[in-house]
Amino acid sequence: MHTDTIFYQIFLTFHTLLFEILGEPTENATDYQFTSVEVKEKAFRFDGIFMADSVE
Repeated sequence: MHTDTIFYQIFLTFHTLLFEILGEPTENATDYQFTSVEVKEKAFRFDGIFMADSVE
């Protein structure tokens, strides 16, 4: 899958940035991965989404 948005590149490179913006501890970023996700129903694609590695 290919994406070219500036936000995708920023969050992919600086994976703790969202947590810094939200005022959350950057250590929480280790529990998440940033990826591009496509919903195949009508080819609706999220250019970037933070997803938790595991649910507790």
